Amino acid sequence: MDRSHSEVRESEPGTVRVPPAPEPELALSPARLRLVILVLATGCGLAVANIYYAQPLLAPISAAFGVSQGSSALVVTLTQLGYALGMVLLLPLGDLLENRALAARTLLVTSVALVAAGLAPDFGVFLAMSVLVGATSVVAQILIPFAAHFAPEQQRGRVVGTVMSGLLLGILLARTVSSLVAAAWGWRTIYLVSAVLMVALSVLLLRVLPKRQPHHSGGYPQLMRSIVRLAREEPALRRRALCQALMFGAFSCYWTSVSFELIGRHHLGQVGIGVFALVGAAGAAAAPLAGRLGDRGHGRLGSGVALLLAVAAMLLACLGAGNLLLLALSGVLLDLAVQGHQVFSQREIYGLRADARARVNTVFMTSVFLGGALASGVSGAVHDSYGWTGVTLLGGALPLLALAVWGVSTVRQLRAEARQRLV
Repeated sequence: MDRSHSEVRESEPGTVRVPPAPEPELALSPARLRLVILVLATGCGLAVANIYYAQPLLAPISAAFGVSQGSSALVVTLTQLGYALGMVLLLPLGDLLENRALAARTLLVTSVALVAAGLAPDFGVFLAMSVLVGATSVVAQILIPFAAHFAPEQQRGRVVGTVMSGLLLGILLARTVSSLVAAAWGWRTIYLVSAVLMVALSVLLLRVLPKRQPHHSGGYPQLMRSIVRLAREEPALRRRALCQALMFGAFSCYWTSVSFELIGRHHLGQVGIGVFALVGAAGAAAAPLAGRLGDRGHGRLGSGVALLLAVAAMLLACLGAGNLLLLALSGVLLDLAVQGHQVFSQREIYGLRADARARVNTVFMTSVFLGGALASGVSGAVHDSYGWTGVTLLGGALPLLALAVWGVSTVRQLRAEARQRLV
């Protein structure tokens, strides 16, 4: 277990001892646990994929609606802003409403929004539906804390890492699948196919997942007010949220703009872009590995290594842009870094307040996707003005800033632990 949160929790101005996290609320047999984890990982991947289908399709979308490539990047930005909005308004309901029903019903709304996006007659309607798709795809983030509730404390990192690997595969394979589907049947088709998948997933969740009724007794307004209080009282949550927001900003810079680079410099078509996107699937391997390292107490060091790796990945993307293999390697390294850092972060923050994991995740993931949305929007303008070099320099600066935050925090934690040993 990571000493930084199991023995000493950050507080201001000093540190206090905290009791260990309680036992999981949902006791499942090993076989049932494996099935539920598989369904959760699959559900996370399918739900979150909706946010990323558009990334490799910006060129055909801009052509279909007659807008510039820079303007088409608004699709990614608004979808992620919608996701952030969903995390603010819908995700906290995981601490108030029965989780299984909440997830299943939200997926039905996602399905309707996807159909409307796939049939959108103009760019304005498509953007509006993109916001709704993003907001309701927050189901992925409802399911991750759900997993933490029945995972034994000593296995929480492994369980969360496994579910997160499904989420990352959804993110990365979404680009490949949407590219291949667009090449075969047009870019609108992926939205209609995903609508059907959301209905099927809703039924699957109802059939497989156990019920979980939260213990929160207050109403929705009280629940929302408690989110602000939670963010104010947990400096470790603020730190983790800021660093992962910067990491996801770098991730968004890379994947929002790389399709333009692949088309313009390397002359790839939609199939080629789809194959390229597969290289990032290697990043899914980071999730279970990071979870196990976190369970063994290496979360703090692992986080620093992940941040440094992200800086190196963006530097390689800049210097190796003319070589397709080096560009692919930079994508693999970046995905490994971002995914690993997120698992380390979530393992720590889910141990802070066992009775408020949905709200903890609200603070964390809202910050992350606001960072991603802002970076996506800025990267479109930067690419128009300064090309791929400008995008990679921006993307490299973000994890470098996060590394500085990590360094300051690590020094403070080491000093606090030294004082604790002297008591």
